Amino acid sequence: MRRQALYLGGFLGPFGGGVLTVLIPELRDRFDASTTAVTLAAITAYILPFAVVQLVSGTIGERLGTARTIRTAYVAYAAVSVLAAFVTSLIPFAIARAAQGTCNAFTTPLLLAALAETTAAATLGRTMGTFAAVQTLGIVSAPLCGGLAGAIDERLAFIVPAVVALGLAAIPIPVAAREAHARPPSLRSAVNERVWWAAAAAFLAYLAVTGVGFLVSIRAADSFGLGPTARGLLLAGFGFSGVIAGRPAGNLVDRRGRVAITTAGALACAVFVPLLGIVQVAGWMAAAWIAAGVGSALIWAGLNTITVRAAPENRAGAVSFIGAWKFAGNAAGPAVWLPLYHVREWLAFVLAGAASALIGGCARAADRPEG
Repeated sequence: MRRQALYLGGFLGPFGGGVLTVLIPELRDRFDASTTAVTLAAITAYILPFAVVQLVSGTIGERLGTARTIRTAYVAYAAVSVLAAFVTSLIPFAIARAAQGTCNAFTTPLLLAALAETTAAATLGRTMGTFAAVQTLGIVSAPLCGGLAGAIDERLAFIVPAVVALGLAAIPIPVAAREAHARPPSLRSAVNERVWWAAAAAFLAYLAVTGVGFLVSIRAADSFGLGPTARGLLLAGFGFSGVIAGRPAGNLVDRRGRVAITTAGALACAVFVPLLGIVQVAGWMAAAWIAAGVGSALIWAGLNTITVRAAPENRAGAVSFIGAWKFAGNAAGPAVWLPLYHVREWLAFVLAGAASALIGGCARAADRPEG
């Protein structure tokens, strides 16, 4: 039960970020504000601190105590979620969303580190692959759950996660005991050469694979005339294939090695991502996107395993630092790929595929022994 609670906590972070994507119209009516203002308050206000605070949240959590920090973050998340549910103006709502993102910056990396600390080396890949699959499930299910909440009362999108967070806070968190004489970890101990290479791999994985999802939607409309429902189903294929493939990908990491599986996933994406801009049939585009989702699952099963080993003296600090760069890659996607798409629609996908091919080399550098 305790380990399952760690996975559920990993689900909560990406779920909280995406659950409001389908509720923008309802929130626009609730606050009598523009679509742009509500989107910034509901989405950007959450994602930005969630990413930026992760530069230091793992180290802070290591210094204060992993279990105590996670539990405090859960309780705080529940409190600000209730606040977000009942505020009546947009600025307090945006502040509450920023607080939610900040709280989850103190749960996601610490949960991953706690799983690594309490998992035997022989099954670490399976655990990391499962955690990646659970996070992908959070991303995929968030719009669906948000839509169901909106059909009843959009405040349920805040209240239900608040109740879940309080329940998680009540469950003991399994963490490895630190030696009494060990010095409190510093940010410097979390950021070594291997961590920088892992951060580069994470940045590329989100920039060149996950970060082209918006282009998939645009091309599906521009080239194939797909409507919003069809585009939504097409995009969901990536996530669902990642959920299904996550645990088996982790098993492959345990059997074949973390670098080998990360590289295999990167090479698969290097093949299938360019096809997204080349194929001339919508069904083939959907198949390529599903295959890219499997490749992404392989990447993250291996890369998560590399990440939790990159700085064992400050594991959570390294995990959170790398996580910040991961989300930076996702944020950079539109600025990088959209201008190229407007030049030639296939060009952005081909260059994204080339960028994904670099992930394996970064992973190999991140897995080298120190010194």
